[in-house]
Amino acid sequence: MQLQLIQENIYEIRGQKIMLDFDLAHLYGTETRILKQAVKRNISRFPADFMFQLNKKEWQELITNRDNLKKSQKFSPALPYAFTEHGVTMLSSILKSRKAIQMNIAIVRAFIALKQFALNYQDLSAQIKELKETTGNHNIQLNQIYDALENLLDEKTEQKKWKDRERIGFKKQQ
Repeated sequence: MQLQLIQENIYEIRGQKIMLDFDLAHLYGTETRILKQAVKRNISRFPADFMFQLNKKEWQELITNRDNLKKSQKFSPALPYAFTEHGVTMLSSILKSRKAIQMNIAIVRAFIALKQFALNYQDLSAQIKELKETTGNHNIQLNQIYDALENLLDEKTEQKKWKDRERIGFKKQQ
């Protein structure tokens, strides 16, 4: 259950899986401002590939796609910070409470589960693509067989038409 709750708070922005500062603060049992203060005091631990601030467009898209945001979050003048998997891991070194440490372990496990799912999805996608290619060739071959059968049936019908037709012209009396 906890893993599912965490995964619901993982988004993809700028091609990276991220979690937002207020979601992390909620999970860690602290206020967002306290989390941000701790990060600012240790900003050298959070390079751009660990943490970045959303721009207005990204934030608006996220608000549009996410219904469960509190009004205080939706209309906050401050743009949220996004933490990548590495940024979340780095948070464990600056947040020392027991709950923060336990939650951090759970969050890292959630990111690992998402990676595993993505790898399994890629394998499945490759298998489906291979099947489509194989079936595509079979479909072409089956269509050629059906065309050949139709041509043979058409020829047979033509021959039957000429054979059963009443002859015109002089007929011998028997």
